[in-house]
Amino acid sequence: MTHDRFMLIHDPELQARGERVLGAEFRAMSERVVRATELTSRLNVLPFDDEAGKAALLEQILGGPLPERVTIYPPFYTDHGLRLDLAERVFINQGCTFLDYAGIRLGAGVMVGPKATFITMGHPVDPDERRRFLTGAPIDVAENVWIGAGATILPGVSIGRDAVVAAGTIVADDVPAASLVAGTKGTVRRSW
Repeated sequence: MTHDRFMLIHDPELQARGERVLGAEFRAMSERVVRATELTSRLNVLPFDDEAGKAALLEQILGGPLPERVTIYPPFYTDHGLRLDLAERVFINQGCTFLDYAGIRLGAGVMVGPKATFITMGHPVDPDERRRFLTGAPIDVAENVWIGAGATILPGVSIGRDAVVAAGTIVADDVPAASLVAGTKGTVRRSW
């Protein structure tokens, strides 16, 4: 991953003097995480039929009203919310997690199975950099994709139109359009 995708956790000038003070970008992200967690915790205890309450909280979480015919079944989890871009007719089932600080786009007609996880942020593997930086890359899911239950989509992945990600699959590489990926490595099993 290139250094332009790194976010410093601590202020470099203060850290050079031995002080561990959070950097401005990390501090702003952290404040939003607290706010998004507060809002999702309220969303996740509403009665299922409280459509107005869910819509009001989702508007605050996502920074605007839901597009037409978007369905999100709680419990729903996000660490930021403001960088989750949902097109029309997106369906998100129960227990899904969207760690969206680096951005997640779900195209029109995307269906997401229960307990799917989308992760846009992580840490470098190098132990010297692990506590100093966060890394991140956006996730882009094209139109009419189906993400199976318990699938995990990792930073920087693009999933092509009409693709299917099987339940439990870990997707670390781009998925071609009109293909089925399955298994812990997200291997293409067939195309159409």
